[in-house]
Amino acid sequence: QVQLVESGGGSVQAGGSLSLSCAASGFPIYYRCMAWFRQSPGKERELVAVSDRVGTTTYTDSVKGRFTITRDNSKNTLSLQMNNLKLEDTALYYCAAGDWGATRCNRLDEVQYWGQGTQVTVSS
Repeated sequence: QVQLVESGGGSVQAGGSLSLSCAASGFPIYYRCMAWFRQSPGKERELVAVSDRVGTTTYTDSVKGRFTITRDNSKNTLSLQMNNLKLEDTALYYCAAGDWGATRCNRLDEVQYWGQGTQVTVSS
């Protein structure tokens, strides 16, 4: 059974840190583009960070220098370390996997598998 299961969300004060994890099962993440997206109420789901099939990382401008995406192909896991969290980071965060060998998973239609999401709430 193909699954992406996120964990690590929660509530934190502005300036704090959280670490999200995503465990993949039923398929290997090796040589797959993996990404984190997020969605706030009333807004479209947006890309946060990408680790492409060879591990190159990219970030949306609003999280550059604060968030770090990492992957462990041997453990089939993806992580997102979030530091200096801001109120506007509040959202439901989703783990995503592209097709095996695909070069991109930056758009919603480039994602093959989605996790169920984990809530991150940042308060003042």
